[in-house]
Amino acid sequence: MNRTLTLDDLVLAGIALAAGLVLAFMSRTLLRWLAKHAKRTRWSGDDVIVDALRSVVPWAAIAGGAAAAAAVLPLTRIVQHHIDQVLQVWVIAVVTSSAARVIAGLVRSVTQSRSGVAGSATIFVNITRVLVLAIGFLVILQTLGVSIAPLLTALGVGGLAVALALQDTLANLFAGIHILASKTVQPGDYIRLSSGEEGYVVDINWRQTTVRQLSNNLVVIPNGQLAKANMTNYTRPEQELTVLVQAGVSYDSDLEHVERVTAEVVAEVMTDVTGAVPEHEPAIRFHTFGDSRIGFTVILGVGEFSDQYRIKHEFIKRLHRRYREEGIHIPSPARTVTLQQGTAAIPHQRTGQTPAETFPGKPGTE
Repeated sequence: MNRTLTLDDLVLAGIALAAGLVLAFMSRTLLRWLAKHAKRTRWSGDDVIVDALRSVVPWAAIAGGAAAAAAVLPLTRIVQHHIDQVLQVWVIAVVTSSAARVIAGLVRSVTQSRSGVAGSATIFVNITRVLVLAIGFLVILQTLGVSIAPLLTALGVGGLAVALALQDTLANLFAGIHILASKTVQPGDYIRLSSGEEGYVVDINWRQTTVRQLSNNLVVIPNGQLAKANMTNYTRPEQELTVLVQAGVSYDSDLEHVERVTAEVVAEVMTDVTGAVPEHEPAIRFHTFGDSRIGFTVILGVGEFSDQYRIKHEFIKRLHRRYREEGIHIPSPARTVTLQQGTAAIPHQRTGQTPAETFPGKPGTE
C-alpha cells in the first residue's frame, strides 16, 4: 500500500459499490418496462435486444461500482492490476454471452420471416452462437496477456486432422448450409424423396433434417443424403397445387349434362370445404373410351398438400350423391365370357375385372 487504509476510504468504497447496485436495480426496472412495450410490436428483434440488455447493463453497473471502489482504496499496483483484469474478464464474458444471444435471436428471427413458418433453421443459429462465443474467448485470453497467435496456429494444424476425422459430419454441415442458402428446402415445406420418405420439414440443423410425417412420426434424414436425393417439394414455388381425380360414366350418358353437373359439384366443394381454393375454376377433361365407360379427369385446387385428402373425400361423396339424383350412371367394369358346349358357343356376361375365359368341352359351368 502507498498509504494507510482509513475510514474515509472504506466509506467511499462502500458508496461506490452502493451506487453500482442502485444503478443496476434502476436499469433492470427500466429494461423490464421496455420489454413489456417491445412485446407489443410485430418485430421480434426488439424483444431479443431488450432481453439481452437486461442481462448486460445491470452486471456492467455492478462491475463499474466495484472498479470505482477499488480505485479509491489504497491498493498496491499489482493488486489493482489483478482486480482490473478480473472485472474486465467479467464484463467481456457477460457482453459475449449477451451478444451471442442477441445475434442468434436475430438470425432466428430472420430465418423465420424468410421461411414464413413457425419452425427455425437452427444450423445458422448454432453457427452464429459458436462464432460469437469463440471471438469472446479469444478476447478474454488477450486481456489476460495470453498470446493467441500460437493458439491460432495450433488450431490451424489440428483443424486438418479434425477435418479428416469428421468428414461425414462436415459433409452434413456444409450440405445443410447449401440446402438453406439455395432455398431448395425451408422449414415448413412438404417434401417427398425418391426413397419414399415424405412429410413437413420441421428443422434443419448442423447434421440432419427432421421431417414430420402426416402420421405425426419424425423421420431424421442426414443433410448429405437429402442433398443427393431426388426430391419433390410440394410447397415451392407455390403452396397451392392441383390434384387429379379420375371418374367415368356410361356410354349412354349426356356428356354435356355430366360436365355441367360435375362442374357444379366442384364449385360447391371449392367453396364449402376448408383448405380448398375458392377461386379455382372447375376443370373437367374427358380423355378415354374405356371398356365399359367414358373416362374423364376432374382437376381440383387445394391450399396445401395435406388438404387434398379431405377435399377428395368430400368431392367423391358429393359427386356420387349428385349423380344418383341426376340419374347419371357410373357403370361397373364388365367382361364377356364365352362358354362352349360341344361346338356351340354360349356368350355369358360377367362383371368384375376377370378376363375372358374359354372352357372347351365343359357343360355350361364356369
